[in-house]
Amino acid sequence: MYEDWELPDELPSEDADSIREQGLDEKAVTVVGVFEHAAPNADEGLIQRFVLLQDREERKVPIWIGPFEAFAIHTAIEGQVLDRPMTHDLIRLLIDRLGAHVDQVIVDDLWQETYYAKLHLTRADESFEIDCRPSDAIAIAVRTGAPIFVAERVFETVTPPDLT
Repeated sequence: MYEDWELPDELPSEDADSIREQGLDEKAVTVVGVFEHAAPNADEGLIQRFVLLQDREERKVPIWIGPFEAFAIHTAIEGQVLDRPMTHDLIRLLIDRLGAHVDQVIVDDLWQETYYAKLHLTRADESFEIDCRPSDAIAIAVRTGAPIFVAERVFETVTPPDLT
């Protein structure tokens, strides 16, 4: 269902003018994909999943996620429409029906191997910042077309996993 850990030869390019950088502290990223990895020292059959983000400088941020979140992000990336709305589809519908708009998602921190994110919304003239799990924020961003950013300090802190 998901891709094995192997990056495609070419990643989708973003029009430089279509995504604005948030400043020196946050960089625009694209979702490369959702990947599976069988941990060599883990229980037999244990599959770990992660969503891989990449900036224009080709720096990568792998965020480990659960199977349901992986499915939610993967189906949205692939443009699959399910018979019934999933949780993130429902959230998108609620945001739309309440007259709000997802402005952006920012993965803003990494502490003790846990990533943190903020969902930025606007409704009328009012802006909201909601703390959420990065996997949920990414699943919502992919569904709404909102840009995703990663804080520079996250790029500086992240250690690429050993996926051999």
